[in-house]
Amino acid sequence: MAVVEIESERIDAYENGKPFGEVGPYERIDLTVAYAVDPEAEANRDIVDLADADRGEDGLVHYRGDATVLRPVDPSRANRMALLDVPNRGHRRATGLFNRADPEPVPTGRIMPGDGFLMNLGFTLAWVGWQWDVPRNDGRLGLAAPRVTGAEPGTMVLRLQLPETVTTVPLTDQHVGPLGAHRTIPPFDVDDPHAVLHVRDRLADEPTIVPRRQWSFTDAAELRFEAGLEAGRIYDLVYRVDDRPVVGAGLLAARDLAAFLRSDRVDNPVADRVDRLIITGISQNSRFLRHLLHLGLDVDESGAPAFDGVLGIVGGGRRGEFNHRHAQPSVQPTPSFGHLFPFADLPQTDPRTGRTAGLLDRVAARSEPPKIVWCDSSAEYWRGDASLAHTSVVDGSDVDDAPFVRRYLFSSTQHGPGPVAVETRTAQGSRGANPLNLVDYRPLYRSALMNLVAWIVDGAAPPHSAVPRWGEGTAATRDGVLSSLAAIPGMCLADPDALAVLRPLDLGPDAERGVGRYPAEPIGGPYPAAVSAVDDDGNELAGIRMPDVAVPIATHVGFNPRHRELDGPGQIIEYFGSSVPFARTADEREATGDPRPSIAERYVDCDDYLDRVRAAAGRLVEHRYLLATDVELCVELARERYRLLTAAGTRASD
Repeated sequence: MAVVEIESERIDAYENGKPFGEVGPYERIDLTVAYAVDPEAEANRDIVDLADADRGEDGLVHYRGDATVLRPVDPSRANRMALLDVPNRGHRRATGLFNRADPEPVPTGRIMPGDGFLMNLGFTLAWVGWQWDVPRNDGRLGLAAPRVTGAEPGTMVLRLQLPETVTTVPLTDQHVGPLGAHRTIPPFDVDDPHAVLHVRDRLADEPTIVPRRQWSFTDAAELRFEAGLEAGRIYDLVYRVDDRPVVGAGLLAARDLAAFLRSDRVDNPVADRVDRLIITGISQNSRFLRHLLHLGLDVDESGAPAFDGVLGIVGGGRRGEFNHRHAQPSVQPTPSFGHLFPFADLPQTDPRTGRTAGLLDRVAARSEPPKIVWCDSSAEYWRGDASLAHTSVVDGSDVDDAPFVRRYLFSSTQHGPGPVAVETRTAQGSRGANPLNLVDYRPLYRSALMNLVAWIVDGAAPPHSAVPRWGEGTAATRDGVLSSLAAIPGMCLADPDALAVLRPLDLGPDAERGVGRYPAEPIGGPYPAAVSAVDDDGNELAGIRMPDVAVPIATHVGFNPRHRELDGPGQIIEYFGSSVPFARTADEREATGDPRPSIAERYVDCDDYLDRVRAAAGRLVEHRYLLATDVELCVELARERYRLLTAAGTRASD
């Protein structure tokens, strides 16, 4: 087993010994984990640069990473199930998702308990540091990845699309916003004449090259452009670096810590509390899990299963920069290795490249593959990739999931749960043309998790997948939906020509070795992109509708165009959706020509509205999409938003 040593840095009573239901108090253990992997092992063969990494006297590649464990103090009260969360850019996210915990205003590494959902059920929680470029001194979890020393400089690309015009920007993908800064990646030579800065206004445009004399590198690992990097424009900086971490070691760390936590080793801090393990991740880390499964890293070096189940959240249909030379794991939109075919579970042939493959080919070959559940928001569909996970790359038609997979769209949602506020400004500083999406769909994650637990433990299969399907009349093109929404007054629509698409890419002659040539060149037409069809109110028909989507007071969509005061008009702000409320009264509706019946025309009063919400929640319980214990939570979420959208002074027109 590749975990060779566990060092406990500190053990604390969690939340000062607060008891959680009948399970009682928890304790937190912060760890440093030492790994040693065999670069010659078949299970590690696809990790880029691992064979060239520095080795110890034993011939193994050694590295260390952070981990955290949250365990019931009384082993007899644990539910024997561990949830291993892959941190999002170093941040522990599990309790924010499942316990509905509010994030810290300034992250410190504290694990917020929220309503205690996971702890009340006796789960053991763990987090694994895997990302090489996050700081490890601010409460975040990271990995001291192995290095290839003495290597020649190589090329990487940094994409920038900023919410405001600036003259300098750090050389790192994550430099603004609530997730915090990442380590900068300095150039090999600040005067490198071969470095190139490309700029374009839209994704589909041909880039132009900014003359080298107009910009420079600083000694502080920054890009300086005196004329200003303009808000909304898309910049791609291609430059050489000489630091070569083995980025894919993060995939091995997640696999190997999972296997260790399931083991009966005497140094395993949860050996007496855990029999089964689910690995989970949100956004970046759901894509990480897709990548891990594609490489067949569901088994360890010995061939033993590393985990029993996978729960991936809002990852869409892509992978990511998790296993190529000079990869930046936080990167999402830059065309690179994570944008490549295959996308769907089972094998297809891509006519653009002639390649035949499925995302889960290696996993599907196991006698007992892990059980897998994917959950997506509408935003991953609107960015052009989520539908590829269940449609044909040839013609966009429906394809089957693997039998050990379930897939769900949470209808009419954005990438993250919606706030109780009419707000257009994102946490990253961008401004939407519409108010941000209001739907908080986190109760659906709880049922997805518990359905997965029942599938693993009792063999009780979850409900059938619920995604846009052409055969069911619930899929549509993005152009078609935009046309359907055009009659809604006050809703700003995306420009169909500015929407992102995936295309096959030429990454150069060494791409098979994980070495890219940038910018990547498209080599064929775009892959098909589908979204959910919408009803007469503009809300999505496919997937699982939260009760306040099934019983609406607004039109909720998974896209939000950039505000007209920003550059890049018509482009969408990735991750964010929109909520455009119904008129409050018939008079308001008639004054604007709104075709959607007003709130007062639909519901007698708030009590009538909430009665219908409660009935809709009951129907979700019947179909096992919602836990019975969360019906009243859904009613309260709907109540908050009803009060918000019916109060005076909460809309732009007021």
